[in-house]
Amino acid sequence: MSGRLKGKQIVVTAAGQGIGKATAIAFHKEGAHVTATDLNDKTLAELNKEYPDIKVTKLDSTDNNAILEFTKTLDKVDVLFNAVGFVHHGSILECDEKDWDFSSNVNVKSMYFMCKAILPLMVKQNGGSIINISSCASSFKGFPNRFVYGTTKGAVIGLTKAIAADFVKQNIRCNSIAPGTVYSPSWQDRVNQSPDPVQAKKDFIARQPMGRLGTAEEIAAVAVYLASDDSTFTTGSTIHVDGGISI
Repeated sequence: MSGRLKGKQIVVTAAGQGIGKATAIAFHKEGAHVTATDLNDKTLAELNKEYPDIKVTKLDSTDNNAILEFTKTLDKVDVLFNAVGFVHHGSILECDEKDWDFSSNVNVKSMYFMCKAILPLMVKQNGGSIINISSCASSFKGFPNRFVYGTTKGAVIGLTKAIAADFVKQNIRCNSIAPGTVYSPSWQDRVNQSPDPVQAKKDFIARQPMGRLGTAEEIAAVAVYLASDDSTFTTGSTIHVDGGISI
């Protein structure tokens, strides 16, 4: 690794597995001081065992009071990486109000809480980078049975652009990443819960123009770029890392 993030203080949400974990590790390997948060203390412990220099903190990103208490422990944050997300399966007719509220809280409100809590530190230090995980299933493209997921991930793009516009004069950048289908524990769970897991896996792969799933490490590589000083002229953007699915 090149040490592109040497000395940077970074907070990562949903760091216990998948994209969040891969990104926390990538940040660490590039020299950053990483605080990895997740609701699952077991997966955090596994991450900390593998990488003792990564600080882990149990945190519910949908609990504003917990976030505000967590923020009090931070003196400086150069980068905030918001990876929390939930994929609901179904059309609008299969989306009950409780499903709408849950997905909205996890996919959007969590980022609202985290950004609002961390931004004052970035304003005080006159700089920072916020990176939010959206999806190619969002305002860019509609996918069958992804009604509330696509709706909320579209909202993430709007949130990202609004923050970028409001804080560009304070040297604070805010960008999002829109992954395609990525091999991860949550993806594997969705496949296993389908009526025909073998066919479900084939269908997921078939819709990717490259003929394969993405990896969490491929998403993390773009996150490293957005966290680094290589991207200081990039804000309000959404970078697709989707194997061509949005073409």
